[in-house]
Amino acid sequence: MTSMFDLLDNAYNRGLARDEPKFKLWRSAGLLLTYQCNAACEFCYYHCSPQKGGLMPVETCLAAWRSLKNLAGNAAKVHLTGGEPFLYWDHLVEILAEGKRQKLGPVDLVETNGSWATDESLVRERLDMLLTLGVQRLKVSTDPFHQEYVSIERVRRLATAAKRAFGPDRVLVRWEQYLDAPSQVGLADDECVAAYHDHPFRFTGRAAGRLASLLASKPAGAFADANCLGDFLGAKGVHIDPYGNVFSGTCSGIILGNTNDKPLEEIWRQFDPLAEGLIGTLCQKGPYGLLDKAESLGYQQLDVYADKCHLCTHIRQFLFENGMKKGIIGPSDCYR
Repeated sequence: MTSMFDLLDNAYNRGLARDEPKFKLWRSAGLLLTYQCNAACEFCYYHCSPQKGGLMPVETCLAAWRSLKNLAGNAAKVHLTGGEPFLYWDHLVEILAEGKRQKLGPVDLVETNGSWATDESLVRERLDMLLTLGVQRLKVSTDPFHQEYVSIERVRRLATAAKRAFGPDRVLVRWEQYLDAPSQVGLADDECVAAYHDHPFRFTGRAAGRLASLLASKPAGAFADANCLGDFLGAKGVHIDPYGNVFSGTCSGIILGNTNDKPLEEIWRQFDPLAEGLIGTLCQKGPYGLLDKAESLGYQQLDVYADKCHLCTHIRQFLFENGMKKGIIGPSDCYR
């Protein structure tokens, strides 16, 4: 199957000269089945925790999957994530089974923190089911932040069994160095900084809290020329949350559209990064361009920020808490 869309089908691209960077077709979609997670990691882009909710309806998931295939053809790659999708194992299986029945193609990846891997027989049973339903790869998260909540023994059990069942080339262990030498539970400030330097992460969601403050070193003015146009244009895909909200790449909490209102193809077709509004400001001036308006409404600058994503998230947090930019800044799960 080839894509049903051309770059010039997008509203923004049609106005560009031939040599100007275009807004790319989305080729991947991460479907966040839920914001609920047994962990509340300090670097979570989506602010997931045991107190969060949401569960993506099967049809919402399948519709996004179909839409991505329309956009990207055989290059489309869907992965299922959360939160922790294995908290809703039967629901996950239903989605995979229905996708297979409708011949939507294989799911590229399912992501988990491994907290459910309590015994060998359960692990083997679930891995066999994933393989039967056509899942291509398994991604297992292991790092100092997850291990505050998840037993490393369970992660090792899952990683070992998965490599045996899927083959080692089809199992991704995120930050595998911590599998054999896990860090202590509850990182001190200097250990958080060291973890970031080993494996940098974005300062969005919960990561814009303590972790960003530990690594902050530049005033807001340092990002005056750092716009986000390239980030939006070059994003290879989107994430879609349980409520149908579409985020560009890993820019959590900035809603491009909602798949319950219009199909993903139409959101891509109509998206103009330079249109009026918050996203247009980010693409033209970067988060620094939000400052004047935010300060007129009572926002107080920090002395220093870790990067432009930290600045953006901090301003958006203020706007969210004051009920502003509804429909673009949300949902509440990403902000509290």
